[in-house]
Amino acid sequence: MSKSEKKIVLKSLDNEAFEVEKAVALQSQTIWVMCEDKCVGNEIPLENVTGQILAKVIDYCKKHAVVDGDGDESSEELKNWDTEFTKNMDQSTLFNMILAANYLNIKSLLNLTCQAVADKTKTIDEFHTFLNIENNFTPEEEAQICQENLWAFDD
Repeated sequence: MSKSEKKIVLKSLDNEAFEVEKAVALQSQTIWVMCEDKCVGNEIPLENVTGQILAKVIDYCKKHAVVDGDGDESSEELKNWDTEFTKNMDQSTLFNMILAANYLNIKSLLNLTCQAVADKTKTIDEFHTFLNIENNFTPEEEAQICQENLWAFDD
């Protein structure tokens, strides 16, 4: 297989093109299915992901890919890299990363970004704001829910 056959072009919602190693792109189950079905050529349109977010997704996938068998990164080093990767992301970026990871079906990235939100967001009001949820419970209903789910509020 030639070098060019090992590459795939991913095209974002805003028409940014990213040429990546096939092994990197195939961490996405969505892309893997597209390639297996042979219904796409060398360029894969990703209509739900902007170029800015796709670039971050590709960075993540590159770090986690075992390209040409050089997976010499220790799990502790990778865990530290993951922490740094999400550390300075604002809520909007994290939310878009979650959407992209879900759309692309990259479970490890979805877990990482959801955990980052959980680590950064501690109160119910913060979750409501982040997820753009309107709290329509009365104080009495909220108290009842808290009482019924005490285990969820243990520290």
